[in-house]
Amino acid sequence: MVKSTITFGPQHPVFPEPIQFILKVVDEKVVLAEPQIGYVHRGIEKAFELNDPKDNIFLAERICGICPAPHTTAYVRGVESLMGIEAPPRAKYIRTIMNELNRIHSHILWAGLLGDAIGFESYFMQTWNYREKVLDAIEKISGHRVTYAMNAIGGVRRDMTNEQLRGLEKTMDYVESSLENIEDVMKDYTIKKRTQGIGILTEEEARRDGAVGPTARASGISQDLRTSGYDAYGDLKFEPVVVNNCDSYGRFAVRWQELKQSIDLIRQCIVKMPSGEILTKSNNPMNGEAISRVEAPRGELFYYIKGNGSKKLERVKVRTPTFANIIPTVTMLSKGCQVADVSVIVLSMDPCISCTER
Repeated sequence: MVKSTITFGPQHPVFPEPIQFILKVVDEKVVLAEPQIGYVHRGIEKAFELNDPKDNIFLAERICGICPAPHTTAYVRGVESLMGIEAPPRAKYIRTIMNELNRIHSHILWAGLLGDAIGFESYFMQTWNYREKVLDAIEKISGHRVTYAMNAIGGVRRDMTNEQLRGLEKTMDYVESSLENIEDVMKDYTIKKRTQGIGILTEEEARRDGAVGPTARASGISQDLRTSGYDAYGDLKFEPVVVNNCDSYGRFAVRWQELKQSIDLIRQCIVKMPSGEILTKSNNPMNGEAISRVEAPRGELFYYIKGNGSKKLERVKVRTPTFANIIPTVTMLSKGCQVADVSVIVLSMDPCISCTER
């Protein structure tokens, strides 16, 4: 029996961002894991207090380059609550479309990274090729592919033309058929061998550790903030995607089904898109406290915003889904997994260290 300590990360081929786990190992079995963070801290929460509230929209979307739409949605909804205003119905539908496009490209990106970690290089390149079409659609709507600042306090900055809506519908048809072409990869022997029964997180453990998003739903917890009906979600028909696998394969399955669900939600938005204005203008002071919660691709995104009636915000506190999912990750790693499974378990949580540390 050989006891040793292994540092896993922060520079590692399968980690898209810097995080380190100190692993206590007996032979090839992990018996304890301790996360080490702080590599990309940027002081963004303090910066929220220094900027004009409108400029903070651009700051919020840079918390996470993969999830700009959920971050700006949560921020502007919180500020709107302080000001006592509400976005017009058409703006809410456009916000919903952008959030679901964001979810699609985030989930596809994640699926490719997981395939790359297992060794499926062609699968990795194919999924990211499909993701390019989603980014192209975002660019046609907003003018940019990654940080596109569609949201505004009181609505959205840009409207969508009928031509853009028709083009988006064609893109959804393409993405749906493309995903069907590679769906059989989930049935591959190697994929199942590397993910099934790996990284078990029971429903009880998920609730105890505060897991959110696909991580929680893969452990049988029906928890999806979109069902609260914010923006246009109250007008759309859908149910949270929930499985009871409780392992890395289950987290794969949840995200794969959510890709199809997001395509359907975008189609519903196109059909039900109301006419009218896209922005509610107001000079009301920002006074009091507000909490804004949205469902980002990785789970619940939480914004606490406080105003004191001045032109700048007094406090902005952000809790990202990865922060909530770090403890479940440590729980799984400390159960006695093999060292070779660490990368798969960590990636199955779809961690975003950049938005966690800020």
